[in-house]
Amino acid sequence: MAKHLFTSESVTEGHPDKLADQIADAILDVIIGLDPYARVACEVLVTTGLVVVAGEITTVCYVDIPRVVRDTVREIGYTRAKYGFDADTCAVITTIDEQSPDIAQGVNKALEARAGEINNSVEEVIGAGDQGIMYGYATNETPEMMPLPISLAHKLAKQLAVVRKNREMPYLRPDGKVQVTIEYEDDKPVRLHTIVISAQHHPKVEIDVMRLDLIRKVIRKVVPEELLDDSTRYLVNPTGRFVVGGPQGDTGLTGRKNIVDTYGGVAKHGGGSFSGKDPTKVDRTANYAARYITKNIVAAGLAEKCEIQLAYIIGVARPVSIMVDTFGTGKVSEELLVKLIQEHFELTPAGMIKDFDLRRPIYRQLAAYGHFGRLDLNLPWERIDKAEILRQAAGR
Repeated sequence: MAKHLFTSESVTEGHPDKLADQIADAILDVIIGLDPYARVACEVLVTTGLVVVAGEITTVCYVDIPRVVRDTVREIGYTRAKYGFDADTCAVITTIDEQSPDIAQGVNKALEARAGEINNSVEEVIGAGDQGIMYGYATNETPEMMPLPISLAHKLAKQLAVVRKNREMPYLRPDGKVQVTIEYEDDKPVRLHTIVISAQHHPKVEIDVMRLDLIRKVIRKVVPEELLDDSTRYLVNPTGRFVVGGPQGDTGLTGRKNIVDTYGGVAKHGGGSFSGKDPTKVDRTANYAARYITKNIVAAGLAEKCEIQLAYIIGVARPVSIMVDTFGTGKVSEELLVKLIQEHFELTPAGMIKDFDLRRPIYRQLAAYGHFGRLDLNLPWERIDKAEILRQAAGR
């Protein structure tokens, strides 16, 4: 049998990059909850004792941004100055401008509407907020139709936060990273080859104690027993110490964990980040739509795994191109799948916003542990309500 290894990583909500993402999406949630049609492009930098919030925001509401920042930092767990960063003493700097009028005119009224190609209604004229390439992916190797390495990595990272917050492992601190290597045979996952957990901790905890606790209270709680064997490698804090962490240990920025947010490197990524962006930004919305499409194709049994690329142009509503790749697992041609996508899925910004009900505060909950495959959340792009429609339309 042909064998190969594949590795994905995830990070905890206290990782500095994820902290920045969550602050950006917390600000977005507050704004969009008050002004659903606000334009938000919020970027965040965190470092020792400092949060910088920058970007372009156009809204009719007032938001106390420093308060949102501090509430988010506090909820994540940075509550003591000894962590090198805490909610009550960190400085918060804001530098906000409005959306460029040159961009706004293309978003407000798409090229197709200006050319008379589509009806001039409020919802249909929205153009893409930027040019960009977006990818979606789904596979039948897990119940949530996500690649197993990233699925396990997210669950392990989230369990690290659970045992910290419920005091099962009271010596843990907010920062942490997980890396999972899965062994495949003939493209099917068969065992967990290596697991790495780097967890920020109290300076006096013994590494052997923490290692045993992590295996018992984190790994064994998450990883199916049949994936573990005597050869599985467990690496805990490979440097031997992880006391200095969070923004004190490393500067955090929004959008630096795109692979963690999506498919763990199994699928391609267009490069645009998600967090801090309102739903007119196709960087966010079209990625959600692409996931919805691929998941329904796989759920329909039309492929065992599927990747889709969507490409958009600033100020234009419809995607300029659609590409499908089923990696040789398709039951019908990829040309037919493209046709079915064009017939059964709405891919204009306004259509995606309406189908997924995106003008509401749902984004902070997505800013850690992945935007896809989240069985703990009722996400509209995770529905498989079009699977049967696609199956019938494909003659299967």
